[in-house]
Amino acid sequence: MCDIENDHTRMMEYVVSQQKHIYLLHGILGAGKTTWVKYLVSHLGGDARQVDSPTFSIVNTYEVNGNQIHHFDLYRLESLEEIEDIGFMEYIDSGNLCIIEWPEKIAEFLPIEDVLTLNISLHLEKCRKYSFS
Repeated sequence: MCDIENDHTRMMEYVVSQQKHIYLLHGILGAGKTTWVKYLVSHLGGDARQVDSPTFSIVNTYEVNGNQIHHFDLYRLESLEEIEDIGFMEYIDSGNLCIIEWPEKIAEFLPIEDVLTLNISLHLEKCRKYSFS
């Protein structure tokens, strides 16, 4: 059994305390990457209902307390040109929070500083295990 509410509150407090602006989310399909983004948006004072998977759009932007959060889902990315076409580096260089699902597809474009990596795995029924690096 998971204590979901308390676990997510503590986790989000930890994430925010790290003061990083790029979050790399790793996990299999259905692991809960977009759900994690919903928890983060809610924790930051935003409306989690605005969070949708950007699988087809590649990037969604959410307004939270006057700040922008850029949420990327690179699962369907077919070429590095696609990431260049959407202006990926401008998002990264903006200083706004950038959350990237499937970051391994563009590892060569990612900065090595100001990054928090999160691995999400399914653990027991309806529970997720989170590890940071």
